[in-house]
Amino acid sequence: MSVSNDYIVESFCQLANIPSPSGNTAKVMAWVAQELEKLGVAFKRTNKGAILATIAGANVDKARLLTAHVDTLGAMVKEIKSNGRLKLTLIGGFEFNAIEGEHCLVETGSGRLITGTILSTKASVHVYGREAGKAERTDQNMEVRLDEKVKTKQEVLDLGISVGDFVSFDPRVTVTESGFVKSRHIDDKASVAILLGVLKELQESGKKLPYTTHFFISNNEEIGYGGNSSIPSDVIEYLAVDMGAIGDGQTTDEYCVSICAKDSSGPYHYGLRSHLTKLAEAEGLNYQVDIYPFYGSDASAALRAGYDIVHGLIGPGVDASHSHERTHREALDNTAKLIMAYLQSEQLQA
Repeated sequence: MSVSNDYIVESFCQLANIPSPSGNTAKVMAWVAQELEKLGVAFKRTNKGAILATIAGANVDKARLLTAHVDTLGAMVKEIKSNGRLKLTLIGGFEFNAIEGEHCLVETGSGRLITGTILSTKASVHVYGREAGKAERTDQNMEVRLDEKVKTKQEVLDLGISVGDFVSFDPRVTVTESGFVKSRHIDDKASVAILLGVLKELQESGKKLPYTTHFFISNNEEIGYGGNSSIPSDVIEYLAVDMGAIGDGQTTDEYCVSICAKDSSGPYHYGLRSHLTKLAEAEGLNYQVDIYPFYGSDASAALRAGYDIVHGLIGPGVDASHSHERTHREALDNTAKLIMAYLQSEQLQA
């Protein structure tokens, strides 16, 4: 079975262009639900707003669960300043320098979308000279310049903007002829697209899986508790499909599927990791094993919640994670192929 790379990329582009910072994911979850309905995949919603889709397998007693998250980094309005600009509080783990100069959307309580730009309070070198570069990028020194004729706090309030309104960042999705996919929020909308591609192939091929498999699309991962509840009691193996971070000392690149050995929560299940490595080798896939000291996944969140599961983590290699990210079609393809091989393999504890 071969998962359509074009479908994965097209699905990612649509997902990336739907604002979905953690805490405000209803629209993107509605898109996922609609896509599952098109594919003919049965699913249910959890109280927290996640989606749990299920494909029945030959063994209905010991199931697998794969998860990816559709929520993203973002911000909220922390304060409306007297000059008509906005202070922010960040949602998720990243630095202000990662969004400096980015176009953004402020969503009001009524659903109105107001555009703006995230800037330093000392952005102009013509006014602030070297201070423009030296000023620390913190919540006190960064602001949103709204694309509206406002100069006072009251004028901003009159637009319908309030403290607590969600702010999302322009993803600037681009797919190059050379196969690169660059955008914000590849973490983890690319993996959601991969799971949708896998589901599409399973539905169209009619291939029977050896085990019932649940596909959990979580919507709170970036704030730490996305896939840590509503896990069916039949689940034995839990595989998070997220991303492999690239940087100094890492083996992962933008073309491989990354298999995580350890993150900030500790080592992943050695037996499952070894199983995934052997499958990747047998399939001739480009893969790497890595350790991520500043990373946590929905699989580790499930363990912290007390679930008795075998846990693993894989994902496409992603450059500049939690900034303006980039991956390659090859990484998406290698990840999809490893998932397909895994779904057709025997469980460790079958």
